[in-house]
Amino acid sequence: MYYVKAPAKINLTLDVLHKRPDGYHEVEMIMTTVDLADRIGLETREDGAIHILSVDRFVPNDHRNLAYQAAKILQEMYHVKLGVSIKIEKNIPVAAGLAGGSSDAAATLRGLNTVWNLGLTLDELAQIGTRIGSDVAFCVYGGTALATGRGEKIQELPSPANCWVILAKPTLGVSTADIYGNLKIKDITHPNTEQMIQAIEEKDFELMCASVGNVLEEVTLKLYPEVAVLKDQMQKFGADAVLMSGSGPTVFGLVNQESRVQRVYNGLRGFCDEVYAVRLMGDRDTLA
Repeated sequence: MYYVKAPAKINLTLDVLHKRPDGYHEVEMIMTTVDLADRIGLETREDGAIHILSVDRFVPNDHRNLAYQAAKILQEMYHVKLGVSIKIEKNIPVAAGLAGGSSDAAATLRGLNTVWNLGLTLDELAQIGTRIGSDVAFCVYGGTALATGRGEKIQELPSPANCWVILAKPTLGVSTADIYGNLKIKDITHPNTEQMIQAIEEKDFELMCASVGNVLEEVTLKLYPEVAVLKDQMQKFGADAVLMSGSGPTVFGLVNQESRVQRVYNGLRGFCDEVYAVRLMGDRDTLA
């Protein structure tokens, strides 16, 4: 079995500019990968079938699964007669705003490119990924990037200042469609994307912390007060910057000093079962 790493992402910024004629929202966001990853195992099948293998009851094992969709698209586009068994070992929480499903799909694209000897470039795989979901193109590349359009236009950025990331997911699911549906674009305060890019390029941790922003946060915090409580507690326990990732419900904190990581982690365990202390990865090379 051939294994591929599928890391989670966080949004350092997430801005919504306007609603597009196609019904999607025009976004501008800076995403980066963290060292919390699913593990995707791929094994070719002679019968042409695509099978999803997972012990996680929240992971669909049919066409609803984004990894399944990735395999199906490659199979159809390149007339591949072989099938594949896709083993998904989940470490990223499901429906958490961390792009777990998108990263699984991206890892499947990258892995099958090797296993099926397709010879596609990362750019070609990312283009295919846009047919599956808005975050898949970013997840094909990994690292750190500015994503625009509906999230599929990717501009690579250097890795940010190294730090710890504390992730905390409350036991609730959030509908991305509901969050966007309740967003009043004319009322939002836009994050300073250019300032965040400067912070990343200069590896300025303090400026990075001062520049985080997510316009969906206000909507989610109103609809799900538990997320607001979690964010408040993370700030009280001493994280340097705290933000919700994606449409939520996961909240993350950036922590510069290793001595403070355990305090924040332990404090949050009293409020939340799913808490992780990981490193910011932020570099494309970490997928290799």
